[in-house]
Amino acid sequence: MSTGELSGTQARTRAAIIEAAAAVLADDRTATLPDIAKAAGVGRTTVHRYFPDRESLINATIVDSVRVVSDAVAAAAPEDGCAIEAMRRVINAMISVGNRLLFLFDDPNVLRGLPPEAIPDNAYLTSLIERGQADGVFDPESSTQWLEHALYGLVMWACQDSKDGLMPQHAAAPAVIRTFERGVRCRD
Repeated sequence: MSTGELSGTQARTRAAIIEAAAAVLADDRTATLPDIAKAAGVGRTTVHRYFPDRESLINATIVDSVRVVSDAVAAAAPEDGCAIEAMRRVINAMISVGNRLLFLFDDPNVLRGLPPEAIPDNAYLTSLIERGQADGVFDPESSTQWLEHALYGLVMWACQDSKDGLMPQHAAAPAVIRTFERGVRCRD
């Protein structure tokens, strides 16, 4: 079924299946279509109506997850305002799409087959960190790449801990912000 031919209800059902797939597959890469159908609150035949097989569902989930993450970060406007405030918005945006991040980045094989132009672009984060370093708010002695890795590590663990019930969802972004800022801010 082509996405251009979907009614409003069908589009919502398809989106719910993809959202459930991202959440379920982030936890268990071997999850079956019935597992995903159950999480989406639909029958297995409904999943098959939209996705003929597991591979097509996974591919659609990858494409949609890249879009969801990119849209969330773009909405955070990382280029606007001071670097600290922009970074806080970016962290909140990342945490808000935690299942999608875990699905995309917790297993390096997920993005392996994508063409380079389809892989999420993190140039916004590099620019934001460089701007923060130039403004004297992020540690200039740490490389931009190191600060990116540190941030992604914090975000991914916060998303996982929240998903596992070790941290309330509402506490994840503040915990990442506190830890990141205390670790990378310049000291007077």
